[in-house]
Amino acid sequence: MSSPNVSRHRHQTAAAHRNQGDPAWLSAAAGLCASLVGLGLARFAYTPLIPALIAAKWFSPADAVYLGAANLAGYLAGALVARELGARMGAVRTLRGMMVVASLCCFACSMPVSFAWFFGWRFLAGVSGGVIMVLAASTILPHIAPGKRGVVGGVIFAGVGLGVAVSGTLVPLLLQQGLRQSWYGLGVLSALLTLVSWKAWPADAPAAALASDDQAPPGGRRLTIVRILSAEYGLNALALVPHMVFLVDFVARGLGQGISAPRSACLSSSRRSPSFFPPSAPPPSR
Repeated sequence: MSSPNVSRHRHQTAAAHRNQGDPAWLSAAAGLCASLVGLGLARFAYTPLIPALIAAKWFSPADAVYLGAANLAGYLAGALVARELGARMGAVRTLRGMMVVASLCCFACSMPVSFAWFFGWRFLAGVSGGVIMVLAASTILPHIAPGKRGVVGGVIFAGVGLGVAVSGTLVPLLLQQGLRQSWYGLGVLSALLTLVSWKAWPADAPAAALASDDQAPPGGRRLTIVRILSAEYGLNALALVPHMVFLVDFVARGLGQGISAPRSACLSSSRRSPSFFPPSAPPPSR
């Protein structure tokens, strides 16, 4: 890009940031709602429900484990296809669609039709979470002034930890009404958050325009660092899986402590506590 074009692009970008104001924070709120629904509720709310699913004889302990694995497999699949879906459908349309899918998954799981039925919907819940995790920040942050991206990124990803705490608190209270009603409650909350955030997302085109000149494929030393960090992140996720899936069930059934809102919230939050803290700098461009 020539020097005059660079200056003009920077001036336009700065003007866009100055004029966005409140809409930028509305977008951050939309990102928080998306991560809360797609991960905090549709994904992590399953963990405190495992003891109840087994006690109600909806599924055997082994089946409950496989259903947890279905969700994790869906999350991986969603992360892998997120960029392609965003490119074909538009990132904002994809994010809205995934929030709708996550809400439908909660309602569908209120009906234990069969293991295959439940497996399919838990897989879709994982897909929605994976897509949201990849696309939410990369769709919103290009609209945010560079100095505020760390804070806004923290708001977006705080939805994961907030959702874990909400589900850990809400699920035991809903279980007092019944297992089916618990899924209804999660579905209603997810649907409400989807509707509240529907108009808060930024437009696709400006985000692409703002980010296009800064994106370049990593190479050399940077590529090596990306690969090392990816391997570290994968190992971190591998170590987290047993705690994410089994910790609440171990305390509830293994130790005979049952499920209560304070205990479930503490156990659930302990699995994802770093999600509450905003990063000091924005994530690298995808």
